[in-house]
Amino acid sequence: MADVEEKDTVIIGGGPGGYVAAIRASELGQKVTLIEKAELGGVCLNVGCVPSKALISAGHRLQDANDASTFGITTQPATIDFAKTQEWKKTKVVDRMTGGVKMLLKKHKVEVIQGEAFLDSDSQLRVMSVGPKQFMDNGGGMTIKFNNLILATGSRPVEIPNFKFEGRVVDSTGALDLTEIPHELVVIGGGYIGTELAGAYANLGSHVTILEGTPSILPNFEKDLVSLALKGLKKKGVDVITKAMAKKAEQDDQSVIVTYDADGEETSIKADYCLVSVGRRPNTDNFGLEMTSVKTTDRGLVEVDQQGRTSVKNIFAIGDIVAGPALAHKAFFEAKTAAGAIAGKNTANDWVGVPAVCFTDPELATVGLNQASAKEKGIAISTAKFPFAGNARAVSLDEPEGFVRLVYTKDEGNLVGAQVAGPEASDLIAELSLAVNAGMNVEDVALTIHPHPTLSEPIQEAADIALGYPTHI
Repeated sequence: MADVEEKDTVIIGGGPGGYVAAIRASELGQKVTLIEKAELGGVCLNVGCVPSKALISAGHRLQDANDASTFGITTQPATIDFAKTQEWKKTKVVDRMTGGVKMLLKKHKVEVIQGEAFLDSDSQLRVMSVGPKQFMDNGGGMTIKFNNLILATGSRPVEIPNFKFEGRVVDSTGALDLTEIPHELVVIGGGYIGTELAGAYANLGSHVTILEGTPSILPNFEKDLVSLALKGLKKKGVDVITKAMAKKAEQDDQSVIVTYDADGEETSIKADYCLVSVGRRPNTDNFGLEMTSVKTTDRGLVEVDQQGRTSVKNIFAIGDIVAGPALAHKAFFEAKTAAGAIAGKNTANDWVGVPAVCFTDPELATVGLNQASAKEKGIAISTAKFPFAGNARAVSLDEPEGFVRLVYTKDEGNLVGAQVAGPEASDLIAELSLAVNAGMNVEDVALTIHPHPTLSEPIQEAADIALGYPTHI
C-alpha cells in the first residue's frame, strides 16, 4: 500500500459548494485538494439547476413563437427538434459551464482527484479511484491525512415505495435527459422541481398531470403566489391533483400506468413517463461519517455552527447536508464562509434571508419573512403590494400577471421580507435580498431611482405605497 499523503485543505464533493470552497480556500492561501467521484459541477451544473433552466428556456421560446400573433406577427406553428434541443443543452450549456469550473480550479492550482472518499477517522480518509486509474498502489486507492476537511457531498432524490427509478419511472436527472417529448407525463410531487419540469414539458407540448400529496403545490410560497402559478399551469393544460397519494407504477417498454388514491378513490393514469420528485435526502450515509466524531441530526444532516464547523474543529460541512434550504446559492455562501474560517477570517453564515426562486409561469421569488412567518415570530409588520399590471414594461411584454410585495416592520418601516411573482422575478429578488439583508428601510428603496420603463419599477412603487404616497395605482 502506498504511504499516507498529507494534505492541507481537502474538500469532498465538487458541486456548487465544493468547487467554490476550493477556489476561495486557494485564494486565501491554502493548498487545496478536491475529491469528486462523478462530474465537477455536481448535480446543479450537470443534471439539476442549470440544464433544467435550459429546458425551461427552450419551452418558452417555443411558446413565444406560437403566441407571436399577440404582437401582430403571423407565423406557421413552430415545431421542435428535441434531439437538437438536448444537444444544445448538453454542449452549449452544461459542457460550457462545467468546463468553466474545470478551468477555474486549474487556474487556482486546486488538485482534483476523481475518486470516492471514505473517512477513516477525524483526520484521515481513503480515496478509491472511480475513473481511469491514477493511483500507484495495487489497490487503485490512496490514503490522505488532512489538516482541514470540508464536506460538500450534496443530496440525492428520494425514492418512494413501488416507484423504483428505472425504465419509464425517472428522477429529475432522467426527466432532463429524455430522448423524446412525452405525450403524457405524470409528475409525482408538486415542489420546486416537479412544478418547474411540469411547466417545461407542458410548454414543449406534453399533457402533464401533477400528483401532490399535500393540499397545495409549492408549500413554501404564499397562497396568492401559488394561485398565479396554478393559473399558469392550467393555461398550459396541466392537471393538478392535490391530496393524492401515489400507490404504484406498472410499466412496459411503451408506457407506465400510475395508480394513485385521492378522496378515498383509486385512479390510474397511463403515461409515457412518470417523474418522481418528492424531495431529496442528504448524502451523509455513504462515506464513513460514522467513523468520525461528527454529529448529525435525526434527519441525517450534519450539525454545524455559524461558520460551518462541525463537532470536530477541523471538519466543516456545507450545502445540502446541513440545515436550511437545499439551494446552490446558499452552498456558495457557506463555502466562502468555511474557507474563510479555516484561514482565520471572521466569517459567518449570518444572513437575514436566503432568496428562493421557482421558475414557473410566472416566476415566483421570495426572501426573508412573509406575513405568516412574521406573525409566528411575533413581529408586527405591514405590507405594500404593487401589481405588474400597472408597470409599462410588463404590459409591453404582454406579461402583466403578478406583483411585488414588501414586508416591513409596522413602526420603523424596516424591510424584513419580500415576494415577487411575475416576469423576471428570479432577477428582481436580488435587489430585494440586498435590501432585506442590509436592513434597509422602505424609504431607502423609495428614494432609489429606478430606470423607466423597466420591470424593477414596481419595487420602488411598492415602497412609495408603504410610505403612503402611491403614484401609478
